Amino acid sequence: MKPTPTKDKITADMTIKDVIDKYPQTAMVFMKYNVGCIGCLAASFEKVKDIATVHGIDAIQLVKDLNAAVSNQ
Repeated sequence: MKPTPTKDKITADMTIKDVIDKYPQTAMVFMKYNVGCIGCLAASFEKVKDIATVHGIDAIQLVKDLNAAVSNQ
């Protein structure tokens, strides 16, 4: 059975660097959540879900907001 395709462009399993590199407009969303490590070394390997946990952020809502920022792309 094939996995159901998702309409979301960004997932919780993507690294922060991948998200920012592919969708630069998401930087504002990370800043809204006070995630200041978007340009640091950890961004290369930290996944969106991991950084949400570290910062006490709801990962599901963060991913929704990130996808909303790129919804017109």
